Amino acid sequence: MRRKHVIGLTGNIATGKSTVVDMLTDLGAEAIDGDRIVHELMGPGSPLANDIRARFGEETVNADGSINRPALGAIVFSDPAKLRDLEALTWPPVVSRKRAAINEPGPDVLILDAIKLFEAGMADDCDEVWVVTAPRERQIERIIARNKVDRAEAERRIDAQPPQEEKVARADL
Repeated sequence: MRRKHVIGLTGNIATGKSTVVDMLTDLGAEAIDGDRIVHELMGPGSPLANDIRARFGEETVNADGSINRPALGAIVFSDPAKLRDLEALTWPPVVSRKRAAINEPGPDVLILDAIKLFEAGMADDCDEVWVVTAPRERQIERIIARNKVDRAEAERRIDAQPPQEEKVARADL
C-alpha cells in the first residue's frame, strides 16, 4: 500500500481552515479534524469528560454529562495555564487518532486539520504544512457570529493563541 500524502493544515481560530478543508475534500482528499475528534472524545460520561470535570470543576459539565463548552472555554481562554492543562488532556488521544488515520486505507491525500499542529508535534508526520490566516478583525467577527460571544471574549480567544506569524514562518504554504 502506498503511503498517503499528508498535508497538515493549521491556522489560528476563525481563520477559515474549515473552508479550505471543504475545498480539498470536494477534490477527493480525506480530512481528519482535531476539533471533531475532541468533541467525540468529550462525550457524556467519557473518560475525557470525567477528567475535565475533575480538573476544571462541576460547572464544566451539563446535567446530561456532556461538556459545557461555553463554561470550559471561559475558564481556559482566560488562563494560559488552564489552557495548557486542557491541551495536556486532549492532545494525546487526538494525536493518536490522527497518526492511525495516516496508515488506514483511503484517499491518496489526507488533511490533518489542527489548530495546534506544530505545538502538538504533528507537523513531523506531514509531507507539507499549510497555514490559513485571516485579519484579526475578521477573526473577531467570525468568533462572535459562530460562538455567540462578545467582542472581549472573542479577543481573549485569539490572544490565547500564538501569533499567526509564528505558524506562517514554519509552514510550507
